[in-house]
Amino acid sequence: MLTVPEEVRADTGGPAVRPAWRTAAGVASGVVVLLLAVSGRYGYNVDELYFRLLGEHGWAWGYTDQPPLVPALVHATTQVLGDSVWAIRVPAALCAGAVVVLGTLITAELGGTRRAQTLAALGLGSSFLVLSVGHIMVTTTLDMLAWTALLLCVVRALLRGEDKWWLWAGAVLGLALYAKYIVVLPAVALPVGLALAGPRTVFRSRGLYAGAALALVVGAPNLVYQATHGFPQLQMADALGATDGPMNRIIFVPSLVILLGPVLTVVWVAGLVKLVRDPAWRPVRALAPAFAVGVALTIYGGGRPDYVGGFLIGLFAAGAVAADRWMGRRRLRRALLCAGLAASAVLQVLMALPVLPQNSPFVPLNNISLESVGWPRLAERVRAAYDALPREERARAVVLAGNLGESGALDRYGHGLPAVYSGHNELHKWGPPPESADVVVAVGVERPLLDAGFRSCRVVGRIDNGVGVANAEQGKPVTVCHGRKDSWARLWPAYHYLSG
Repeated sequence: MLTVPEEVRADTGGPAVRPAWRTAAGVASGVVVLLLAVSGRYGYNVDELYFRLLGEHGWAWGYTDQPPLVPALVHATTQVLGDSVWAIRVPAALCAGAVVVLGTLITAELGGTRRAQTLAALGLGSSFLVLSVGHIMVTTTLDMLAWTALLLCVVRALLRGEDKWWLWAGAVLGLALYAKYIVVLPAVALPVGLALAGPRTVFRSRGLYAGAALALVVGAPNLVYQATHGFPQLQMADALGATDGPMNRIIFVPSLVILLGPVLTVVWVAGLVKLVRDPAWRPVRALAPAFAVGVALTIYGGGRPDYVGGFLIGLFAAGAVAADRWMGRRRLRRALLCAGLAASAVLQVLMALPVLPQNSPFVPLNNISLESVGWPRLAERVRAAYDALPREERARAVVLAGNLGESGALDRYGHGLPAVYSGHNELHKWGPPPESADVVVAVGVERPLLDAGFRSCRVVGRIDNGVGVANAEQGKPVTVCHGRKDSWARLWPAYHYLSG
């Protein structure tokens, strides 16, 4: 078993530092209450509508675009708490609270005093990163929780020299594979960091390999699904890289600042520097090159900045220790940091949560809020177009949706509509429509695609969210088509596409 000298563990904290449980629990509870208080504003996020739709079709071991856990969790929550926005977001709020607690524990493990732990809890609890993924139930919500738990296990394994923490890390990693595959990133980056910065003796630890084996065993059914279905996640990654990759690379570094805010960015950068320079943190120095490897791989693959958000939580935990020591007993420094933290918290809350009116000019700055506006009105407009059809045509009609959000909104709000079909991601597998359907009410479907399959198409209206928010659905046409040119079996492949 890898051992760490007792004096090193004392310098870095480890088990010698008592976690500030009351502080962590208090801040976490406040975060959960805040998130639940605003959870019903605006409406479902586009991804939540999709997960709700997937969950209604029962358990699956995987999907074209993601693992199975989040849709299953969304479905289970709606069955227990009711089919509402608030119900879906209860697990998300709890995950955000858990991230605050785990981040505080990392700070304690690194030797942070009660003041450092308080700074970590308040900083994480008011950050855009934690609040945004705690506000909505998406794959990143569980992913962030898994990353933070994984980092805590790794830090404890390295500082305490106890093999059991590698086993816990393996269990967390295996379970996290059912939520989002990006958790593989730290599993790749951390060994590279250990090889570069040490302690390399960890590679002689049986616990490390036992943890890796446990991760494979726990995640095996999910991995088997990928292997037996042609690795659809790789196809999805290629599609995302082609469409979103160039822009993600451009905005990557500025977005790292946005995730925690300018003030907290200074803190996590200080944590990164301390990891590299402080001899007392030599056992966990590998986190610094691991972060660099994670950033490099994410930029190369065209991934989003939040893909390395878990690393930022660990670095901020380290930075809280550095900031605490920088403040010392100097009142001016304490006042400056407290003022900066308060100003950052206000700005981050305004950016991350739906506390402003829907027509506020600040709403477009947050893509989460932008994609949570106007879904009931979209369904109403499609329903109006369907109701305007003659009765005999309504009996032969189906609805075509251009994307997964529209499909989910029509399922949730489109009461009385016929079956809805879409070629987007997993939904393409649920088609094609029956051959008896020769009338189509389409929303958001590209006109050349409709013209290729029907003899006549007419725009009967356009989507208007009613608050003037220029989101992806605003102004999209609602089109009615007649006279199908070919069988659905031949037309349907053209409707298939992959995107985020």
